[in-house]
Amino acid sequence: MAKKTPLAEKLEAIRARITDAATKARRDPAEVTLIAVTKNAAPEQIREIIQLGVADLGESRVQVLQQKVAQINEFHHRRVQAADVNVAGKLRWHMIGHLQRNKIKALLPLVSHIHSIDTLRLAEEIDVISDKSGRKMPVLLQVNTAEEPQKYGVAVGAALHLAEQIDTMSGLQLVGLMSMAPYGATESVTRRLFARTREVFEEIKWQKIGGASFRHLSMGMSADFEPAILEGSTMVRIGTTLFGEATGPEEKDDED
Repeated sequence: MAKKTPLAEKLEAIRARITDAATKARRDPAEVTLIAVTKNAAPEQIREIIQLGVADLGESRVQVLQQKVAQINEFHHRRVQAADVNVAGKLRWHMIGHLQRNKIKALLPLVSHIHSIDTLRLAEEIDVISDKSGRKMPVLLQVNTAEEPQKYGVAVGAALHLAEQIDTMSGLQLVGLMSMAPYGATESVTRRLFARTREVFEEIKWQKIGGASFRHLSMGMSADFEPAILEGSTMVRIGTTLFGEATGPEEKDDED
């Protein structure tokens, strides 16, 4: 048997931890999507993670995403054409960082989901551009559950109203909520904040906003994806544990 690469071993360990956390929460592990955050990943690591069966990739900056999508989608297409059974039939890119309105037009053709809707104005501009293209863009509402002033996200008290407004837009499909716990928070604090996000999610769902498509909780990164799964996360955004730390100075982002 061929020796596993370091990345393959890390991915296997993460998948095992996802399974364990889901089982502990009496959930089906298949309900949890692993989004491999490629911010710190070298091109060869991204190619390898695709060949290990990962189909969901996350990025936080539009310019970087443009460069990576062009290269990686071409590689993925070649692997599919070569009938590589380990490669998923379709790649899904997720925009998980703060989105500036002037980057919307360039972004929309590249991604399957936007996780970081936090204002009505941003939602309206995405709606207009998406609607013109005849597409209904799947989006998640970013909620600042921790009430961190330096972080993006709609306030908990305003989330339901913004969700209602998004639900009226023909170019958007509200599919869930995204949140993050403060860096370095204890597990008890982290779980409490993720549980609060889930409560907001349940309130929106009870109001029948988003319909059957409203089913995702994008919560949990490298340091806290297990508590997130225990509190109902359906999407975990993991970068550092897979690909390592940034080699240069980087600010903390919404995607680990």
